[in-house]
Amino acid sequence: MRILAIHNRYRIRGGEEECLAAEVDLLRQYGHEVTLYEDSNDRLNELSTLTKVTKAIWSQQAYQAVREILRSQTYQVVHVHNFLSLISPSVYYAARDEGVPVVQTLHNYRLLCPNALFFRDGRVCEDCLGKFLPLPGVIHACYRQDRAVTAMVSTMLAVHRAIGTWQQMVDRYITLTEFTRAKFIAGGLPADKLMVKPNFVNPDPGIGAGDGGYMLYVGRLSVEKGLDVLLSAWEKLGDRIPLKIVGDGPLATDVVAVTQTNPQIEWLGRLPMAQVYDLMGAATGLIISSKWYETFGRVAVEAFAKGTPVIAANLGAIAEIVDAGRTGLHFRVGDSDDLAAKVELLLSDQLKLQQMREQARTEYVQKYTADRNYQELIAIYNSLATAPSDVQSASPSA
Repeated sequence: MRILAIHNRYRIRGGEEECLAAEVDLLRQYGHEVTLYEDSNDRLNELSTLTKVTKAIWSQQAYQAVREILRSQTYQVVHVHNFLSLISPSVYYAARDEGVPVVQTLHNYRLLCPNALFFRDGRVCEDCLGKFLPLPGVIHACYRQDRAVTAMVSTMLAVHRAIGTWQQMVDRYITLTEFTRAKFIAGGLPADKLMVKPNFVNPDPGIGAGDGGYMLYVGRLSVEKGLDVLLSAWEKLGDRIPLKIVGDGPLATDVVAVTQTNPQIEWLGRLPMAQVYDLMGAATGLIISSKWYETFGRVAVEAFAKGTPVIAANLGAIAEIVDAGRTGLHFRVGDSDDLAAKVELLLSDQLKLQQMREQARTEYVQKYTADRNYQELIAIYNSLATAPSDVQSASPSA
């Protein structure tokens, strides 16, 4: 099978790029040919405001480039990961004009919310959900705190909603959880085109010993990640157990300030993934304190792969991934007292903790390995009318 993968890179590399690279590598390991068409938002500063707006709505350059690629060889699938801002939904039309089916992975909530997060002023916000024109997002300058840029994104969303792009030009949408699927259905996407396929962890990092005697946070240091809740919980926990924080972001200075007054909190900054896995494997548990609707929560699955249970806010997709009482615990969103109580609960029963470690590892093996993910992805490709019927018999190349 030959696949054209399309991705518009952000200015800051994030989890979406990592998931795309892993998926491309996986397909190639199984013998499929993958061509990657990319552009980068690094070029935005070179363009006038008018050019940015027109390209976001329709990029003739991307349309022509994709048609030329599809004419050069026979492709079975065009798989779009991100099109904002320079690639645009024009690539859907290029694929349709060449008779190639389109799959779109919904890594975030962009088609429903200008800032893609459903998060504003420190809380979940669904003011634009289901609206033809996401005007509240413009009023509040939700995208990059820039009203003009938000208006550009909102106009793109409204134009393509008006001409039926989201309903007609995409053959299959991939959501990462049932929670996100339900949100996109509520936002007007056709339910029969929305399929669930999670992200995965590859290679298998192997189970850890859980003998480090600390809790761990791994992720962006930002408001939507609930850093204030996390830090407040450790003020309440006293010297009960140390907390190690891995990551960087706009709240890094707040974290540094807390470490100077609370010796139980250690900030390690950004680390190579191999070191992060070592920390995960030794941790008593991982904490996800998010205040927004995570679309997936890959860090939870990475923790499961190491056999580490997760204490997660009872909100959105991450609450779906963490099975409370089996692979971890839930705490009330934004409630530092409840988070501290759940940490105490995890520490109070060593037998239960060991059972959670075993169940977390089992969850990874059953749901989030590369082989399992490949079969799920190929099943989606096979559901397209022009996909060959024998691709499931493909095996990884040596």
